[in-house]
Amino acid sequence: MRAVHVPAAGSAIEHGEVPKPSATEGTVLVRVKAAGLNAIDNGLAAGMMAEMMPHEYPLVLGRDASGIVEAVGAGVEGINVGDEVLGHVLLAPPIQAGTLADFAALPAASVVKKPANVDFVTAAAIPLAGAAAAQAVQAVEPQAGQTVLVNGADGGVGSYAVQLLAAQGVTVIATGKPESADRLRELGASTVIDHHSADVVEQVRAAHPDGVDALVNVGGFDPAGVPVGAVRTGGKLASTTAVPDDDTLAAAGVTGTSIMARPLREVVQPLVEQVAAGTLKVSVADVLPFDQAATGLATLAAGKANGKLVVKVED
Repeated sequence: MRAVHVPAAGSAIEHGEVPKPSATEGTVLVRVKAAGLNAIDNGLAAGMMAEMMPHEYPLVLGRDASGIVEAVGAGVEGINVGDEVLGHVLLAPPIQAGTLADFAALPAASVVKKPANVDFVTAAAIPLAGAAAAQAVQAVEPQAGQTVLVNGADGGVGSYAVQLLAAQGVTVIATGKPESADRLRELGASTVIDHHSADVVEQVRAAHPDGVDALVNVGGFDPAGVPVGAVRTGGKLASTTAVPDDDTLAAAGVTGTSIMARPLREVVQPLVEQVAAGTLKVSVADVLPFDQAATGLATLAAGKANGKLVVKVED
């Protein structure tokens, strides 16, 4: 089958043929219609987790997918051949399976049936980014009337976080590129800060001298770049990327939580239902043909994505 893969450790990303997977116990084989791209795809391609989990090659990239169930492994209940679904390849050893391919084996625990009114491209953009946003928002325990800063809001995770917070009656301040400002306001941000024009902490404190109630950080992998100084004493921080060290958090009087997204069915199902109901928007920046998947990954690596990037694998 066709796949976007890394043929060997240290090799460049390639488009080529690899063996078709099968539905093993607890998994579902899906004929992939669309695959969502995520920052972790580039990390795995570079061997980011090679010391934490064994990798096997060829390593197929991509974690999110939507498609049609081709086969169901032993022990799987409630999912049948022919079902239209979306799901995620959970991080578990060995790292090898992926979704940027004609077929993908997904853990049944991560598979959700796709509503008829949600197209495959939209569905493929939900699992990892949606789960990361939902878990980060939950971690800061937002209350109606509070003000929360979303740092790095113009990406896929941030787009969901802004909406989830706004839906809870929170005033959302978002950081993002100027070209993202109108879109982020439409998603629910009250204020959009250009993080390139001036220091984020200074801009936030100018409007909120005591600081915001919480920070959802979804951008940047440098702990020093996390604008924890924008949060009031006693406030909360949840980050899907970098987290300041304990001394920095203590000095700021902020409680910090590192979020490792787990797009299990119980996390993703409510998001899918909201998308189907029209109360949660999926912000897809671009839909790429399969042969341009590597270009999409390069766009992500350069930080130039303005929302989710999705690869259309099959029409």
